[in-house]
Amino acid sequence: MRERWRKMWRGSRYLLLGLPTAMATMMVPPLLAAAVLSTGLGGVGLVLFPRAMAGLRRWAEWHRRRAAALLGRQVSARPMTLGEGIRVRWRQVLDDPETRRDVCWVFRHIVTGVPAGLAALFCVGTVVFTVFAAPLWWLFPPDLPLRLLGVFPVTGWGSALALGLAQVGGFAALAYWAVPRLAGFHASRCLAALEPSAEDQLARRVGELAESRAGVLDAHGAELRRIERDLHDGTQARLVAIAMRLGVARESLPDDTGDLADLLREAHEGAEEAMTELRDVIRTMYPPILADRGLLGALAALTARSGVHAETDLDDLGHLPAAVEAAAYFVVAESLTNAAKHSGATQVRVRITREGGRLLVEVTDNGIGGVDEDRGTGITGIRRRVAALDGTMIVTSPPGGPTAIAVGLPCES
Repeated sequence: MRERWRKMWRGSRYLLLGLPTAMATMMVPPLLAAAVLSTGLGGVGLVLFPRAMAGLRRWAEWHRRRAAALLGRQVSARPMTLGEGIRVRWRQVLDDPETRRDVCWVFRHIVTGVPAGLAALFCVGTVVFTVFAAPLWWLFPPDLPLRLLGVFPVTGWGSALALGLAQVGGFAALAYWAVPRLAGFHASRCLAALEPSAEDQLARRVGELAESRAGVLDAHGAELRRIERDLHDGTQARLVAIAMRLGVARESLPDDTGDLADLLREAHEGAEEAMTELRDVIRTMYPPILADRGLLGALAALTARSGVHAETDLDDLGHLPAAVEAAAYFVVAESLTNAAKHSGATQVRVRITREGGRLLVEVTDNGIGGVDEDRGTGITGIRRRVAALDGTMIVTSPPGGPTAIAVGLPCES
């Protein structure tokens, strides 16, 4: 009960303060219109309009914080800091989606704030008026007596007490029931007007995820290059040194050493196999040629030594995250290998372009087609690598050919 009365008083304060602010907000549309129209008067509006919108943002934010406090919600700030220069300020105001919400809120605040405020003023004002007027019924002239409950005149202390209590109780009950609901409705409408819609929130979240993904790709690329460098300059160099020492030891042993010679031979061959496997791992993870020549140079070298004649169409791709470069290189390398081993192709065309925030890799061969991912043709490996970067992949390979692999990789950074 006590909490309910507290909500009633909080709602009353909220609505009674919202009534004059809603009436003051009625001046905003004509003021904004005047600021726009004044652009033809020596360009005064070019300066006034952005400042007027910045002032409207502060006015709307004050109401937004009041509404959030009433509903017990947390809201993030929506600051508007105007830049330098008239063109920058106008573009800043017009491109900001919050500007449209501010304008929308103006009309919503007027339409809901004035009626809700008047209703609260009527309920609370009637209670306050009755409390003070009923004991002073005798001050009213006989021909214009105090009337309570709308129609009943007060002619004595008995009627003043009875009618006064009835009117105070009735309007207090009405305020108890209606004011919190009106205040909550107005506050929720205020937040709905100034908060992003579900679509806007989704778009903002997608933008944040794209931005964070770009950071992750850059960090991943740097880590790939570091690991490749450590393996190439550290682990691989040590394996080479070990293999050389084992080879020298084998040459230095007499022919009749028996088991010791076999052990050295096995150790030597194992070290060389480990080096071969390590080179394969390095090439799969981040081919060293990418670090040396970049993606375009690496692809040119890859197609030049391909077992199938390959034509390339490579655009200027700009800066790409290392993970995207490695994935594109792997797509082309695996596609060329498939064309040489499985398709019977005599010609392959590789085309790589960049459209906005995506890198497009297309590999087409004139082979027999009929690619089946379940037969281990390497398409599954390509698809997994592309999917790890949130990319897309389309394979078109009807029986009789041709086979076309189209891959899209996000590359915003």
